[in-house]
Amino acid sequence: MNKNTDPMIPDGNVNAIDTDYQIGQDNIVVKLGPFGLDIHNRVFLISGLSIIAFVIFTLLFQSQAAPAFTSLRDMLTSNLDWFFLTAGNVFVALCVILIFTPLGRVRLGGTEATPDFSYLGWFSMLFAAGMGIGLMFYGVSEPLSHFSAALDGTMTAEGMRSDAAPLGGASGAEAASDLAMAATIFHWALHPWAIYATLALGLALFSFNKGLPLTIRSVFYPILGERVWGWPGHAIDILAVFSTLFGLATSLGIGASQASAGLNHLFGFPTGTTTEVLLIVGISSIALVSVVAGLEAGVKRLSEVNMVLAALLMLFVIIVGPTLFILTGFVDNLVNYLKHLPALSNPVGREDTGFLHGWTTFYWSWWISWSPFVGMFIARVSRGRTVREFLISVLLIPSLACTFWMTVFGNTAISQVVNEGYTVASESELPLQLFAMLDALPLVQISSFIAIVLVIVFFITSSDSGSLVIDTIAAGGKVNAPTIQRIFWCTFEGLVAIALLLGGGLAALQAMAVSTGFPFTLVLLAACYAIVRGLMSEPRPG
Repeated sequence: MNKNTDPMIPDGNVNAIDTDYQIGQDNIVVKLGPFGLDIHNRVFLISGLSIIAFVIFTLLFQSQAAPAFTSLRDMLTSNLDWFFLTAGNVFVALCVILIFTPLGRVRLGGTEATPDFSYLGWFSMLFAAGMGIGLMFYGVSEPLSHFSAALDGTMTAEGMRSDAAPLGGASGAEAASDLAMAATIFHWALHPWAIYATLALGLALFSFNKGLPLTIRSVFYPILGERVWGWPGHAIDILAVFSTLFGLATSLGIGASQASAGLNHLFGFPTGTTTEVLLIVGISSIALVSVVAGLEAGVKRLSEVNMVLAALLMLFVIIVGPTLFILTGFVDNLVNYLKHLPALSNPVGREDTGFLHGWTTFYWSWWISWSPFVGMFIARVSRGRTVREFLISVLLIPSLACTFWMTVFGNTAISQVVNEGYTVASESELPLQLFAMLDALPLVQISSFIAIVLVIVFFITSSDSGSLVIDTIAAGGKVNAPTIQRIFWCTFEGLVAIALLLGGGLAALQAMAVSTGFPFTLVLLAACYAIVRGLMSEPRPG
């Protein structure tokens, strides 16, 4: 048992995070249940039963679910746009302030802690955290969508400015390209990584420095005190489970639609909901094998394969694509991103409501719903770093990696439209646009096949890693819970994605990401205060 020495946390109320039982005052946090389960009885049962009920009712009432999900998404994105944008700005501001204040000298794990990984290894894992199904799906489709909207956005046929164009659009192809890439990077750089960094910092601080379980409720000890072990803490962890699971389901549904489009494009497989459901079932089954194999033999090896394939695909596009335009575009895109950042992050008085609601509001809620997943991964590999180097690295390394990826694929697609007159990609449906862009390059059969494999492997690693994170939360912070629990969560991640696809498609997936992202945004905003309180109680080297 770790003896607590922090004045913020009364001695004797928590045990070490790796013990068989973690006990808060008057409450069993992890309970050894039947069938070899090792769970937090309230969090696991409430969240598990709720998810089962959601899947059953959505599948039984598909015709009623579709319009309900669409209405829910439209209502939340239209009415809460200012809230999500303001919250995103708060997370960025917190990270920047902590970097430049004495609190940045606090070391995660204590003053004597040393990093578990070298800079190279740590940066590689941060880079890996930034890669996922979203980058495969949106790497071409988002820049092209914004480019087309920006180019046409200055005036519609009726003489009105289009609200779908970022910041109202731009005049000329070059200006439209600059604005499109700035808007794309805005959704993948500082703001999302500030969201992840905020929760990751809280998890690392209260787990490594305070000796509390590695679960979301621990971050709120400065606010709730001993109540963190009661129903307020249960509610936070249950909400984190819902948020993570629906965020993952959104990614899995998007991945299935892109894999289906790629298989149809390359091999003539039929498209549609049936194919996507079969893909989710098949790929989730492979993920279950990875779960049973364990973290080292399963997800780690798949992640290594993923990184190699992603690097090869990106290098291929750089070499055979518009190389100079890509390399010079990286710097230009960063400059344009910083130039447009104030306007893009402004939450009031926006006329580009179509862009704001259809893209930014959804993205912010999606990133927030993903934050327990990515945040816990980042926290677990960041022991020994100072808060300052942690925040600088988590904000910059993945942001630059995502920017470079978007530059490679986005600039290539835009160059094909502007310089080569190739409009097939921009005229295709979103899931197909990556493959349509690759069609204009050499060795299309090989590159498209690699892209399909990447989507599938990203699917598997997301499902496997996500089930581990959800189970850690549902087990009260225990990181080595029985495999059967991860099998349960891995199975229901796939079932939720299937239910949402059948109950409304992409609109349903987006609706649940937004609906769980909204309450969890409130949780993260409260966490900002708790993190500052926690850091102020830590010793800071001179």
